[in-house]
Amino acid sequence: MSKLFVLFEHAAGYALFSVREFEEVGMLLPQVEASVTDLQRFNQVVKLVGFSPFKTAVTALENVNSISEGIAPDDLKLFLDTNVPRGSKKEKVVLGIADPKLGASITEALDIKCDHTGAIPEIIRGIRYHFSSLVKGFSNQSSGIAQLGLGHSYSRAKVKFNVNRVDNMIIQSIALLDQLDKDINTFSMRIREWYSYHFPELVKIVPDNYMYAKAAELIKNRKELTQDHLEALEEIVMDSAKAQAIIDASKSSMGMDISPIDLLNIEMFAKRVIDLADYRKELSEYLRSKMSGVAPNLATLIGDQVGARLIAHAGSLTNLAKYPASTVQILGAEKALFRALKTKGNTPKYGLLFHSTFIGRAGMKNKGRISRYLANKCSIASRIDCFAELPCNIFGEKLRQQVEDRLKFYETGDVPKKNIEVMQEAIEEASQIVPAITEETPKKKKKKDKKTKPTITLLHK
Repeated sequence: MSKLFVLFEHAAGYALFSVREFEEVGMLLPQVEASVTDLQRFNQVVKLVGFSPFKTAVTALENVNSISEGIAPDDLKLFLDTNVPRGSKKEKVVLGIADPKLGASITEALDIKCDHTGAIPEIIRGIRYHFSSLVKGFSNQSSGIAQLGLGHSYSRAKVKFNVNRVDNMIIQSIALLDQLDKDINTFSMRIREWYSYHFPELVKIVPDNYMYAKAAELIKNRKELTQDHLEALEEIVMDSAKAQAIIDASKSSMGMDISPIDLLNIEMFAKRVIDLADYRKELSEYLRSKMSGVAPNLATLIGDQVGARLIAHAGSLTNLAKYPASTVQILGAEKALFRALKTKGNTPKYGLLFHSTFIGRAGMKNKGRISRYLANKCSIASRIDCFAELPCNIFGEKLRQQVEDRLKFYETGDVPKKNIEVMQEAIEEASQIVPAITEETPKKKKKKDKKTKPTITLLHK
């Protein structure tokens, strides 16, 4: 014979229910499933043994944080020790719980057998559905208030103690940067088409979008453009010959005349495009500063924007650090990969890493090789950035030089340095800046045939 108790963790406190005995365990599940939504029938299945409310909101938050990590808090241990009877040879006691990790912690601390399978999930579902009716002095309104308050506190704590540092700012920045690029390109094409009705020759003279918008804002009515505007045009197009060509073209332009109100709208739109382009530059600087603080080695290795795209695609720097190099290599090319697997064709050689300058500089035969090598170095850089206590970009510089040497090796055949030698140099340079990183490194140098130990020690720290 065994007696079953069920633990239910609510925002208001801990509740313990006893489940009525059944001769066969198999009979329990159908009866519970049938009675979950009916309170009268469910009352015949479970009975409240004890309820321990949380005294303060702080206590509730501390308990929930411990439970979410699979650790039994002291309040829960005291509650279970008081209310759960000790088992005997004739009658064994089983405690039903929702989280198996929490069950392992309870078993270790109190020596109570825990179970989370069979009919227990259905019983917990019924308790959650009827909880306000099963506990005296409790209502749906008070239950909702307790859950809402604890939910807000728990979410705030999780955001405050985010293990991913501030890489969520990088994810939002790179997403906004990509959107701005699309919008600026679309708006620039619109202003070219709009202003070309009045001054069509300007498009060929000023091909750059940003310069074109600034020139359109300055010129306005081409008939009013004189030699006095030469210096202002030179500042925009950075070329005296082009500035003079614009003035000459304005005198013999075949564009149509345009009303002042239309010119005013074109000028306002051009100003908006210029402001967007200026803001994009500021956002790019902000992204560079955030990357240098969060992932300096990754940013030094492949650049700020490509590194930020990798972090954004992975979801966080921690997720990127967990990926193997083979996954980093094709990150961003998932559709091509699954299409190739489905059609049994060639799998992609690179995804987001294609935007790196190293891939473009490699020859056609070596693009796959350098992509695989670069992904390997990116994986190392992201792990150092994620798990290093004090970030620095020394390893990123060394890893970047390794990729440069590998490119040179493919072109000229010059044999590059071994990875262990490069990492040893990086550790020595880092020890001068951050002595605490390599405190144990000199001791491990003495051991024979274990030269890779210093590198492994640093990466794990």
